[in-house]
Amino acid sequence: MSADVAVDVVGLVKVYSRGVRGVDGLSFRVARGEIYGLVGPNGSGKTTTLRIIATLLKPTEGSVRVFGLDVVSRPLEVRRLISYLPEEAGAYRDLSGVEFVKFMLGMRLRGRELGEAVEEAIEIADLGSDIRRPVRSYSKGMKRLLALSAALASRSKLVILDEPTSGLDVERSIRIRNLIASYSRRSGVTVLLSSHNMLEVEYLCDRVGILYRGRMVAEGPPEELKARYSSRNLEEVFVKTVRGE
Repeated sequence: MSADVAVDVVGLVKVYSRGVRGVDGLSFRVARGEIYGLVGPNGSGKTTTLRIIATLLKPTEGSVRVFGLDVVSRPLEVRRLISYLPEEAGAYRDLSGVEFVKFMLGMRLRGRELGEAVEEAIEIADLGSDIRRPVRSYSKGMKRLLALSAALASRSKLVILDEPTSGLDVERSIRIRNLIASYSRRSGVTVLLSSHNMLEVEYLCDRVGILYRGRMVAEGPPEELKARYSSRNLEEVFVKTVRGE
């Protein structure tokens, strides 16, 4: 595998009970430092794919390598390189926001590096004095922002984000998109994300893979996809590819 490849997915298959195929022969690559978006209708295999890459599920067939490490045979090594924010990420209710950030980042960082990462996460979250309140008093959007700040500040080589702006208002969603883009450019971190927000994906992603029924039906930079499908935006591309146009 090339040293320029962060994620290499080859012939990925995930079969659930009763023969249901969550992913069906999926292959794609994510380059180092790239922001890559996976989009598709509900049930298309996006979250299943992310969970396999994050070592939380085992594939039925195929292979996945993260920076050259196989996610099945070397999961502990892979986990040291990644951070994963699921769509329904929770937070410990009885901790304050800053205590939650310290706890999450303390699982992989120590000493001065931990202190710097905690400060960075607090800046990303931008919750003001609320960062010292118990998490149980937070809104859904505030909890999302807190969890996302810890993921971005974790010093990971690969950040996996499932619906990163879920539950956030428009203003905070725009801010988070800008943060993800600038953070990736500044630090060289690779970002793999899934989102139902096509505007978000079009704005953020260097390349996009569109999934349907567990298979890749289109892939490329947003501008190239729009030209290929004679579309004004990524939403139109999405609809045309899913309909087989």
